[in-house]
Amino acid sequence: MTPAQEQLVALGAVFNAAALVDRLAKTGQISEPPLGCMIGSLLVRDPPTTLDVYGGDDLNLREGYKALVSALERDPNSLQREPLRYALALLGLERQLAKRDDMLATIGTRLDQIQQQVRHFGVTHENVIAACGGLYEDTLSTFRQRIQVHGEMRFLQQASNAAKIRALLLAGIRAARLWRQLGGHRWQLVFSRRKLLSELYPMMRR
Repeated sequence: MTPAQEQLVALGAVFNAAALVDRLAKTGQISEPPLGCMIGSLLVRDPPTTLDVYGGDDLNLREGYKALVSALERDPNSLQREPLRYALALLGLERQLAKRDDMLATIGTRLDQIQQQVRHFGVTHENVIAACGGLYEDTLSTFRQRIQVHGEMRFLQQASNAAKIRALLLAGIRAARLWRQLGGHRWQLVFSRRKLLSELYPMMRR
């Protein structure tokens, strides 16, 4: 993969987390493979390639690619507004997190503990999702800028869905951090839209 494609995998994962949160908030359901892909990404350290963070291929990131394309194309008819809002908020939260070494250390320690749970229960077990959701709640949701998720109250109020949403937001932060480590900048979304789209269209057809 080219450096630009590696960046797009990470940015696509930010939008993937955002799109899954939106779907969960509005329908109360998402399929297990994309959820497992995003939760699993939290536990991958020192991957050989960006794709290895997401299980070695980008099959489970397709929803994120679609949301990213809709944001870059700026077509009012196809724009996914809530996923775009969540994705931009995740990028902003990651910038705040980057300044907090104490919080980064806490997240690293807690993810080590969650890794043990995954070995015992599996990556999409409710205990693992609850632990990831709790980690988000104890760290990133303490910032003044918090992500307000909009959807059906009956779904948002279910404890299992709330935990999934928080766990997905944590995975979105991980993806945002990866994107920035790969050289990603928010201004690219404004000034390099056509270049990003020209790289992204072939990735969607693979």
